[in-house]
Amino acid sequence: MHKFLPKPFPMPFRGPRRTSAFSRVPALLAAAGRALCLAAAVALPFQAALAQEGPGQKRTSTIRDTEIEALLADYTRPVLKAAGLGQQNVEVVLISERSFNAFVADGRRIFVNTGALVDSVTPNQIIGVLAHETGHIAGGHLARMRQQIAGAQTMAIVAMLLAAGGVAAGAASGMSGRDVGNVAGAAMSAPQEMIRRSLLTYQRGEESAADRSAVKYLDATGQSSKGMLETFERFQNDQLFISQRVDPYMLSHPMARERIAALEQLAKASPYYNTKDSPALQARHDMMRAKLIGFMERPEVVARRYPPSDTSMAAQYARAISAYRFGNISSAVAQIDALIARDPSNPYFQELKGQALLEGGRPAESVAPLRKAVQMTNGAPLIRSMLGQALVQSGNPSSTQEAIRELIQATQRDPNSPSAWRSLAMAYGRAGDTANADLAAAQGNFAAGEFKLGRELAARARLKFPQGSPGWLKADDLVNFKPPASASNQQNQ
Repeated sequence: MHKFLPKPFPMPFRGPRRTSAFSRVPALLAAAGRALCLAAAVALPFQAALAQEGPGQKRTSTIRDTEIEALLADYTRPVLKAAGLGQQNVEVVLISERSFNAFVADGRRIFVNTGALVDSVTPNQIIGVLAHETGHIAGGHLARMRQQIAGAQTMAIVAMLLAAGGVAAGAASGMSGRDVGNVAGAAMSAPQEMIRRSLLTYQRGEESAADRSAVKYLDATGQSSKGMLETFERFQNDQLFISQRVDPYMLSHPMARERIAALEQLAKASPYYNTKDSPALQARHDMMRAKLIGFMERPEVVARRYPPSDTSMAAQYARAISAYRFGNISSAVAQIDALIARDPSNPYFQELKGQALLEGGRPAESVAPLRKAVQMTNGAPLIRSMLGQALVQSGNPSSTQEAIRELIQATQRDPNSPSAWRSLAMAYGRAGDTANADLAAAQGNFAAGEFKLGRELAARARLKFPQGSPGWLKADDLVNFKPPASASNQQNQ
């Protein structure tokens, strides 16, 4: 599967999922009938919440892309430094969901939906979201929330969330305070109501604290808080809280008008309020949005967003991606070549050309542009992995050892890429090295969270290595690895 397309979470994420102040109704949590999943998202590890989705229901997945990850890293780096987290290796994980959402699930990952990136018109808008989530990490809110939830019974939390959904819908539809109280009273007992009020009041305070922290970080980096304010105003204009399918979590955050008033006062007091993003950063943001739309939307949607009359580089990028995705490889390559001629210094145009040729069944032709992309990005592991895959698929026996070298370097720098490990397994197989082929395949399955199959392959690899050798020791470690309980349950171990 291509590195840009959605993949399962490579490893289970520990800690409760926390829906942020910037949330809309996520697909995972939208229906009231899935109350148990709602409770799991509050109280249980994130992977466990995902595992409870039924047959035929959409599974949340991640997206990997060097260009987008580099841009998000540039967005977060100064904010994390201002928050005292510059050395904590906090990363941004991109979720394949169209809703505008961002959240933190532990102390080292910020999750952002693709919808948040597409809908953020300026870099400052998404930087404000990232600053808010950084406030949750720096404030230790996740650990304290777990302590708050620990005192409540799981079924009480389920009832609380269901009742909160009814209260949210009633309040938004103009019910009187007495009527809203009657709805809540009918849905839960007095102790459950106390739990609801306690938890939601607690979260509201933390969301406001994260807002204040975000403004502080943005001020420290000379950036505006205007983007955060624009995000809240969008929520209000879209009448987020009027929907009858209001996300129950939204009650854990102050209502939009309250957030806007508090944030507006803070933001406008800053000397950086009218500071704008640099043209270069805005251009990168526009290219990111075009890339996401080109990869994730149907051709007719891309054509509406970026008609032929739009001659911007971002529009040309989106149309070229859409052309390659839907089978017109010759046209796509011609469009990508035009992009390369327009900006020869952009490594991601070379990457896209190699990708289009590789996935269009022309792997030998894809090697040259991918080599250029690797050189221009100082060996970006995702691109290097694709180069290794192209070398393997080119069918040239002399390329096999080069493929192994490229893929070893890719997996050393990014050990959580299942596709890189699987390409390495294929390369070892072509070279006749079945022991390392099995070991790489095992590591690929571990990276994808497929622990049971990974251990089986590792056990097979262990039999082929001399006892005590480096390969044997790696295989033995995998055989004896005990995954987190949530992953174990999912794997039916």
